[in-house]
Amino acid sequence: MNTGLVLSGGGFRGIAHIGVLKALDEYGFQISHIAGTSAGAVIGGLYAGGVDWKQILEFIKKVNIFSINNYAVGKPGFVDTEKLYDPFSQFFPEDNFKNLKIPLFITATNILDGSLKIFKEGEVIRPMLASAAFPGVFTPMKIADSYYVDGGALNNFPVDIIKNYCDQIIGVYVNPFLKIGIEQLKHSYNVLERAYKIRSANDSLSKFIDCQLVICPKDLINHKTFTVNDMDAVFDLGYKAAIKALRRNTDNLQMPKKDMS
Repeated sequence: MNTGLVLSGGGFRGIAHIGVLKALDEYGFQISHIAGTSAGAVIGGLYAGGVDWKQILEFIKKVNIFSINNYAVGKPGFVDTEKLYDPFSQFFPEDNFKNLKIPLFITATNILDGSLKIFKEGEVIRPMLASAAFPGVFTPMKIADSYYVDGGALNNFPVDIIKNYCDQIIGVYVNPFLKIGIEQLKHSYNVLERAYKIRSANDSLSKFIDCQLVICPKDLINHKTFTVNDMDAVFDLGYKAAIKALRRNTDNLQMPKKDMS
């Protein structure tokens, strides 16, 4: 049975994806296809490349994305996305989709013509970084003759990309959408982030029906997109939500034949 894994965008809330990977490993799931956007593209790309969840968590903790050395000069953004290539290259000695352990699909947005691009062949690292390039914070990534930014702008939960390849799909959505109070919109970036989440939720929630299991840690609502000082807490939320969901959703999901007692 082919089991697909779909990982949404969500900034540093995407660290919850790593906790989900730990739970899936403990349950013995063999993932056949991965589709990811933004943070989900980064975590999913590393996992598809054969990096286990412990190594992914350690790497994400160590890489200092907002280091002054990564600041953009003369480019539209605060962080130069291109400068993040080298830290990721250690995991992809042959930077090509064909060398991955698991088939991977990544979404990114062509900032020049406004189209959605699905990367599934050729080089891996730049599409991963492009998919996670949140507009205004990270500079657009040049790939071939165009420039790409966050795939979440057009498809933040790419279930549709792999559903025809899979018998069942596990979706992980790290952007819980709840009603908020006006006091939570204190700054302009809060309003911008909220508007972005509204747009994303409108498209993403309708795709839940195509998943046999959706893992959506509700408490992630308390964690901001670019907050980097609570990674362990976010990881733990992902792990606990996955364990809870797996324990109570055995009817729709074909579980691995493994004794979990």
